[in-house]
Amino acid sequence: MLTSVPESAGESVSTVFESDSPLDVAMTLSEHRRGKGDPTYERDAAGSVWRTSRMNSGPVTYRLTQISRTAVRCIAWGSGGVEFADTLPALLGSEDDASGFEPEHPTLQEAHRQFPHLRLGRTGLVMEALVPAILEQRVHGVSAFASWRMLVTKFGERAPGPTPRPMYITPEPAVWRRIPSWEYHRANVDPARSKTIVRCAQVAGRLEEAAAMPPAEAITRLRAVPGVGIWTAAEVAQRAFGDPDALSVGDYHLAAVVGWSLLGRPLDDDGMVDYMRPLAPHRFRAVRLLQVSGKAIKPKFGPRTPLVDHTWH
Repeated sequence: MLTSVPESAGESVSTVFESDSPLDVAMTLSEHRRGKGDPTYERDAAGSVWRTSRMNSGPVTYRLTQISRTAVRCIAWGSGGVEFADTLPALLGSEDDASGFEPEHPTLQEAHRQFPHLRLGRTGLVMEALVPAILEQRVHGVSAFASWRMLVTKFGERAPGPTPRPMYITPEPAVWRRIPSWEYHRANVDPARSKTIVRCAQVAGRLEEAAAMPPAEAITRLRAVPGVGIWTAAEVAQRAFGDPDALSVGDYHLAAVVGWSLLGRPLDDDGMVDYMRPLAPHRFRAVRLLQVSGKAIKPKFGPRTPLVDHTWH
């Protein structure tokens, strides 16, 4: 159940979402955070989640506060507030269906028992998930998060509302398209990734349509853009579409994590895909359960690979 009430003569929209089952706002929204300094995401001292988005109707800042196990209060500011309120249930996982997920592995069974309230939400916003996923291609998360922070802060716009710190709205596709190559360079983004972002921005309208498509068709639409591979498309599907089966094949760590966590030995991508086939269509759900339950394991055997600096050449 969703109720929305305008406040302060239209300056904000207050929404309360009542779910039929338990919710965990912090757990559901954590997938959208791109590092501790993400200018589009914040947790305040009260535990509320603040986030910004760009809706069709304009920018929005929203604060989500869990008021009971099944209820969430949202206050949204900006011209996109009313539109966002309509998408709130899907963001919190109201469309997620875990029926049929019956893992046989004891580790997954225990994780599912501990976190039956895990919900996979969907934003319906493709570019919002696609650009940071491209930035994360083939580089350390630390570097990608720094690039995201620098680009959004410089080329985005200040978020509306009384944010707990300065927050920003991600740039419009037209802005991503016009960012000069040297600005991507300064943000430590190599030409391959920056060109992929520009190509996606050029067809952003077509890509946003993928949110309303069946999963397989949506992935095909995304991968039609050169530079958007299977890993990037899966990362978008997880966040924008709430796809419970979107497995991030090609991830630097994931296959090894799945192998060590469930088999006690590492796997490569082919081995992971083969091993997890019986879990379809809930393979991403299984991965998230490993993550949130703390049961994801990957032993450390040596020093971390060095960060790559693209700004010097």
